[in-house]
Amino acid sequence: MLQLSPTPVTLWIGIIALILIGTLSFLTWKRSPHRGRTAALEIIRMTCALAVVILLWQPEWLTVIHPNTKPKITVLWDDSKSMSTIDATLPPVLSEKSEVVSRADWVKKALASDLWKPLHANGANEVSTAAFATPVESSSLSGTDINTPLSEILDQQDNLRAVVLFSDGDYNLGQPPVAAAQKLRQRGVPLFAIPVGSRARLPDIEILSVSAPSYGIIGENVQIPFVIRSSLDRQVRTIVRLRDESGREHTKDIVIPPNAETYDSILWRLEKEGSSTLNLSIPVADGELIATNNSREFTIAGRQEKIRVLVIESQPRWEYRFLRNALSRDPGVELSCLLFHPALGPGGGRDYIQKFPEKLEDLAKYDVIFIGDVGVTNDQLTKEQCTLIRGLIENQASGVIFMPGSLGNQFSLLDTDLADLMPVILDDTHRNGMSESIASPLSLTTEGRTSLLTMLGSNEEENPTIWRRLPGFYWHAPVIKAKGGSEVLAVHANRRGKFGPIPLIVTKPAGNGKVLFMGIDSAWRWRRGVEDLYHYRFWGQVARWMSYQRNMASGQRVRLFFTPERPEPGATVTLNANAFDANGAPLQKGTVAIDITAPDGSSQRLDLQKNDSAWGAFSGRFKIDAPGAWKIRATASGAEDKPLETTLIAQGVEIEKTGQPARPEVLEEMARVSRGRVIQPAQLEDIIKEITALPAPRPLESRIPLWSHWGTLAALIALLGIFWIGRKLNGAF
Repeated sequence: MLQLSPTPVTLWIGIIALILIGTLSFLTWKRSPHRGRTAALEIIRMTCALAVVILLWQPEWLTVIHPNTKPKITVLWDDSKSMSTIDATLPPVLSEKSEVVSRADWVKKALASDLWKPLHANGANEVSTAAFATPVESSSLSGTDINTPLSEILDQQDNLRAVVLFSDGDYNLGQPPVAAAQKLRQRGVPLFAIPVGSRARLPDIEILSVSAPSYGIIGENVQIPFVIRSSLDRQVRTIVRLRDESGREHTKDIVIPPNAETYDSILWRLEKEGSSTLNLSIPVADGELIATNNSREFTIAGRQEKIRVLVIESQPRWEYRFLRNALSRDPGVELSCLLFHPALGPGGGRDYIQKFPEKLEDLAKYDVIFIGDVGVTNDQLTKEQCTLIRGLIENQASGVIFMPGSLGNQFSLLDTDLADLMPVILDDTHRNGMSESIASPLSLTTEGRTSLLTMLGSNEEENPTIWRRLPGFYWHAPVIKAKGGSEVLAVHANRRGKFGPIPLIVTKPAGNGKVLFMGIDSAWRWRRGVEDLYHYRFWGQVARWMSYQRNMASGQRVRLFFTPERPEPGATVTLNANAFDANGAPLQKGTVAIDITAPDGSSQRLDLQKNDSAWGAFSGRFKIDAPGAWKIRATASGAEDKPLETTLIAQGVEIEKTGQPARPEVLEEMARVSRGRVIQPAQLEDIIKEITALPAPRPLESRIPLWSHWGTLAALIALLGIFWIGRKLNGAF
């Protein structure tokens, strides 16, 4: 059946247009000497005009389907893992004792009751039940999708009277369920939602996440951050325990506040090469109802690392001498020193180089660069060399440490490309720095107390005490304040500026690399009474922390790093690669291909996009859709026989959790959109009255919009073509 939907304006426009065209056709026919042929042409003209006017009135072909079956009522119930939460109170209609049972048991009792018999009476309705979101074998992939089962019911049934939904409203997969509610409204099918479960979270302490690094250096501490959430109404003092497969463990005392999330970290010393599986756990607290989420397992790899370090200095001050000794004696560091002695020229001897690396391939080998009291002068650095250093930091994930001195040479770096890397603002009126008459100590900030850079103790509890006992400094850089985006680890304990305590140890990310500002020149004094204990440890940690990103995965011709390090299923991983030619220079022409093998054995190839503004830099993205070990194989053009192979561990995270609060607001929105109603558990009997009062399901309507159909356009073009050809044959133009 054809149905038109004109507006008053389009209706009158169409009528007037047809009258005018009809009049024109009549006059043309009357004046024509060939009335027969002209009549045929004018009929075609009127047909085209009529078709255009009808299209203006939005024609639709309507098909009405009258079902010949009984009205259907579908009862959907949530069978997800969250429904095992024990927080649902049985209403009097289901139990006189009002027991508290699991959400799933509550639904089963409701379905097994005699409540639904009136709907079957006299065969008035056909009632069916169906479960959705039943857990699959892999619990990490199980979740709740409310939208899909509702949409499928609409597609499968043609005489649907109502839908009853038992759920806690906690969905985590698929589209928002309100989309299905809109489809129900279009069909005229109301949704009766029955929320199951409590809005309050069960008393529980849960380890939400563990953000461990993907690798660490053997013999060194790694910092493992974690997040714990408590829904208990009291403060809990507990012990975090970290244990490996051999039984070796490390513990830390923490205090978990009530109804809050706690962000903390624990240290772990790697003692063997290769992958290790660690378990982080907390004991079950009194009153806690869920014990399965009190532990998390993760893997971390131990490596023997060789870090290449370049130290640039203008004079052999005490800070430089002891820094050089510390790094040269570190078995994990390969040291190069460039000393611009004001009187003797570049220094010579073991670990020394005579000039700044001239070629990109020579500079690109360094993981960390220390820039001491040097600047841009004729016999020190040039602006071009500063540009190269910045490119190394931002593009190839190296690290740079600024260590200013009393000569004030670093002020000249503020006129180079290194200015943007400086994480602090310096006072130009005190170029030679600030002197102290007595030794002044450093004071750790909140970030500094737990940072791996400033971790001088074996645990975080004793670290602030160690820093308070360290010998103080007599000179510091003229710092006004830290720049935005920087992280201040330590400040002057005795002196304040107009912006607060003076920041002296500051870090900042720069592109793919890292920056550290060391605003004192007295770290060598930390040796007093303890020899090399804290001094060596501090600089060793600095070198390793600054080079961590760069050495995630390194091969002969490709270096690869990725974020996030430990993705979860559903996350998008960004791959950044630095490729080199046969001479070690950044790859100028060529490509980098990544072969990715998923945990199930399926593979895909990803061609990284070249960053034309960076040195041999390539990047790309791919999506993690399953937990487990993802094998990555990277090859550069011309070096297919020298691939880089590494493994990315995707943490299996349970999407569906027990103990979470119910979300009745989701069901309320669905019921409102579909013009249904939310039935509270205590009013369960009302649902029968609501459904019984519903009118019979309206017939299904199928509409084909002719005004936007391709066939209509083709027919109109054909008619216009026939009309044009007819006019030519009739001699009209």
